[in-house]
Amino acid sequence: MSSTAHDLTLPDDSLAQVLEALAADVARSAGRLVVDERPDAVEVASTKSSATDVVTVMDQRSQDHLLARLRESRPDDAVLGEESGGATGTSGITWVIDPIDGTVNYLYGIPAYAVSVAAVVGDPTTHGAWRPFAGAVYNPVTDELYRARAGAGSRVVRPGGEERSLTPTGCSDVGQALVATGFGYAAERRERQAHLLLDLLPQVRDIRRIGSAALDLCAVGAGLVDAYYETGLNPWDLAAGWLVAAEAGAVVGGLDGPGQDLTSACAPGLAPAFPDLVEEGTRRHLRG
Repeated sequence: MSSTAHDLTLPDDSLAQVLEALAADVARSAGRLVVDERPDAVEVASTKSSATDVVTVMDQRSQDHLLARLRESRPDDAVLGEESGGATGTSGITWVIDPIDGTVNYLYGIPAYAVSVAAVVGDPTTHGAWRPFAGAVYNPVTDELYRARAGAGSRVVRPGGEERSLTPTGCSDVGQALVATGFGYAAERRERQAHLLLDLLPQVRDIRRIGSAALDLCAVGAGLVDAYYETGLNPWDLAAGWLVAAEAGAVVGGLDGPGQDLTSACAPGLAPAFPDLVEEGTRRHLRG
């Protein structure tokens, strides 16, 4: 029988603290690479699911940098990344990495993209069978670093080294909730997501579309938005942000947990209503 996120054993806090620091260090170093060596004109290197789902040369360079740094420090851990190249391991720990979360923003020079790095237990390729326990999300343009580990809360480190704990908003009325979301690249999926958005929009304060799932999840934890939902996310899109949001006190879930079908996060006061609202809409529009 396969493991579920509920029965996975997490490493002790001393190791989690070390791996949180490593996640923060490598995310920051990859972020500096992405910004400092960004060419004046970023070009598309390839596409993935559709012509609008792009990969830049820097996506691969950032992943190669992260892989090298992690293998140097933790040679027995596995690494799963969005782009080509990864590593198997024997330690039971997998690093789930997104070298640039928000590649289209990066392509256009919009300052809302991040490097996401998380250490997880379980199998991140199987829905519901894994859990992040240490991680970091770094926005290299704003120089803001979100970091967390299981049981220790979440923090943001701002330019100059100022650090503060994260807390979600006190919003308890869905009708007053500012909700972040995102959309996939395949036209058929986007059409279904648009139907869900049309249902939701009249029921909330407003919608925000930032363009980075990792930053959206951190925004819920930081109280910058009240809630977030998105369908079609992969483990690298959500691993570190999930941890940051949850450790801040946000309620993170989906259909049988965060994942491809649905990932949602909200302030605790919205938990009685918001998850059910987006889950019902997801079943109606995205599952048929």
